[in-house]
Amino acid sequence: MKIRRFYGKDMRDVLKQVKDELGGDAVIMSNKKHADGIEIVAAYDKEPDAQIKPSPKPASANGANAQVSTPTLSEIIGDTGPDSLKALLEKQSQAALKQTEPSRPSQPTQKSHVASPQPLIAASGQESLALKEMRQELSSLRNILQFQVSGLIEQENNRKHPLHSYLVKKLLQMGISNSLAEEVVAYAPESANEREAWLFLLKLLANRLQTKPDDILSQAGVVALMGPTGTGKTTTVAKLAAQAAQKYGPEQVAVVTIDNYRIGAFEQIATYGKIIGCNVKKAQNASELSDLLYQFRNKRLVLIDTAGFGQQDARLIKQLDTIKQNSCVTIRKYLVMQANCQYRVMQQTIKEYRQVSLQGCILTKLDECYSLGEAISVAIENKLQVCYLTNGQKVPEDMQPADTKFLITSAAKLYKKFGLLHTDTNHITNAAVAV
Repeated sequence: MKIRRFYGKDMRDVLKQVKDELGGDAVIMSNKKHADGIEIVAAYDKEPDAQIKPSPKPASANGANAQVSTPTLSEIIGDTGPDSLKALLEKQSQAALKQTEPSRPSQPTQKSHVASPQPLIAASGQESLALKEMRQELSSLRNILQFQVSGLIEQENNRKHPLHSYLVKKLLQMGISNSLAEEVVAYAPESANEREAWLFLLKLLANRLQTKPDDILSQAGVVALMGPTGTGKTTTVAKLAAQAAQKYGPEQVAVVTIDNYRIGAFEQIATYGKIIGCNVKKAQNASELSDLLYQFRNKRLVLIDTAGFGQQDARLIKQLDTIKQNSCVTIRKYLVMQANCQYRVMQQTIKEYRQVSLQGCILTKLDECYSLGEAISVAIENKLQVCYLTNGQKVPEDMQPADTKFLITSAAKLYKKFGLLHTDTNHITNAAVAV
């Protein structure tokens, strides 16, 4: 038995080498894919004429198994070789099916002289692995081609509509999502110059953004602030309570916390309550919350401070159920989100808290933002009204009702100030000079 290794840039090349050197009766033992191409191990019997080949006999009535031989190279690629990789895959697949086809069981009264099927199973497994690798390689090539084609299409669009492409790029640098940027730029007038088109897009974003300024303080009732951990819910509750106390009197304001997980949560809000002069209580469950809300039924404004959980935390569902189980009074729910958070994180946060009906959102930590486009995109795409903005830790000064013009103008200013730092590949000194 003669065994040789062959290397080639692809399967067709290496199979041609095998056939040219060993002939069409060579048997493929294994194949591997390397960084530089394909490696095949092939075997060939040097003395095929010396072997006595028994003439094939038809299967007897008792159903004895017929010995299945390993397919040769000629059986895999044919005498002239396949014209395409698809033909090669079809031939190898047919050979694998022939080897794995189960034979009829023999009768227990007679002994079967069929050779052990283990080598055939191993060869079949190797061919199946080769087919799997080929499919993966074809899939990878398809993805690369799709990427290249999309790049060519984008280049063609940039050539045909240079102003639109420039405006989309500016919006993306400002933090606006790709889908929203493409949507608003489609309305930009072709005849406008760069500055006119840019101002048009900012006005269009302002028209799309929904705000509900001073919604919480202007209406009496019960309000719950919800959101992930670290968004500033407790501080925002204190700011709202302080402003409501200044407007209506501290006796008209009450605060209830259901945050039973964070250490010192009640003590923190209780300290704010002593400074403001309003009542602060703690509820352990839905029943206690209902009792406290009934107790404070004559208050103008009752604020509920909730615990902060991650979007995948199971305790979040329990807390949402606690809010929904209350039936004695209608609770208006507002989502508190960090304005400096990632776009996908904010999208997932809204998705999780959509389980309860949200009346709007409060954007916090505007003073820590380098970009506001992400928060604006999330609010527009989810049609979520922005009610308040916070930009610091001072209670109650660092909070203001949401204003559309202020948000869009602030986003444009942040882009003008910091946009180049995120997109320029030059040294930091050059970027600082450009800003």
